[in-house]
Amino acid sequence: MNKQIILKNRPEGLPDQNTWELQHKAIPEPKEGEVLIQHHYISLDPAMRGWMREGKSYIEPVELDDVMRAGSIGKVIKSNNHPKFKEGDFLTGWGGVQQYTVTNGENWYPVDPSLAPLPMYIGTLGMPGMTAYFGILEVGKIKEGDTVLVSGAAGAVGSIVGQIAKIKGCRVIGIAGGTEKCKYIKEVLGFDGAIDYKSEEIYDAIKRECPKGIDVYFDNVGGEILDAALSRLRMHARIVICGAISQYNNMNDVKGPKNYLSLLVNRATMQGMVVMDYAKDYGKAAKEMGGWLAQGKLKSKEDVYKGIENFHDTFLRLFSGDKMGKLVLKVIEE
Repeated sequence: MNKQIILKNRPEGLPDQNTWELQHKAIPEPKEGEVLIQHHYISLDPAMRGWMREGKSYIEPVELDDVMRAGSIGKVIKSNNHPKFKEGDFLTGWGGVQQYTVTNGENWYPVDPSLAPLPMYIGTLGMPGMTAYFGILEVGKIKEGDTVLVSGAAGAVGSIVGQIAKIKGCRVIGIAGGTEKCKYIKEVLGFDGAIDYKSEEIYDAIKRECPKGIDVYFDNVGGEILDAALSRLRMHARIVICGAISQYNNMNDVKGPKNYLSLLVNRATMQGMVVMDYAKDYGKAAKEMGGWLAQGKLKSKEDVYKGIENFHDTFLRLFSGDKMGKLVLKVIEE
């Protein structure tokens, strides 16, 4: 049987046990020109919370009674005369939170498990890594000597953003929650400084760590931390709006920035980015990041949990902060 996580209700606030339903369906058969993929790992990302909402966004919402959308990676176990993919190939794409999927191969890409562990292809070498790469280089336009502030710095995107900025010769400060994460980004990832938003007054801490101001702020959280960063901008600063995880489960109105006039005073820019806009250049980014990984300049961390039955509890780790690096769910049964 194919175990699937089905979206049953659109949550208000934090998703609860009634948001999804675990269903068992027959494993589908590939038609002519299709392949059957057995998923090994599912990517869990903050963006999934937005995909559950109705309304206009950069991507259509997940429909009720559909399989929950998610990135995935797995192995082709049956090919029905597919022109490109054969049995034994490993592919990554948008397979959803389920154990098996059938596809004609559109928007699926082959990966080599001998070059990197499978979870890395949905982490550092997947959508989070691409987001970090294009967000900090193309939108943030970092240059050597910049002071770069990153929120969500121990997460899948933020940890890569900070490391790329270091590779490019920037001074990097990370904002993370808790002593362990702050120690990790400094001692393991090589950040120049860390701010613990759970135990420090954020305005004072940013002033301490960025005494001359901020050239680039990479925002994954929104809310008060975005407002605090706005208060410390340098002339011609760039703010990259990647996410706003502090606001995704708000029951009330989203908290917008009060200090936005700092953009005017400092002739700064604030730009949103969606990684899909850079799809044609993913190969170039993956090649460069693969080189950094091989040279030891870039470190990758995947936080892997097991069992599709545990999807709900594992997904909530995105919002509790009870994880490090890229959150991954292993769904293949051994």
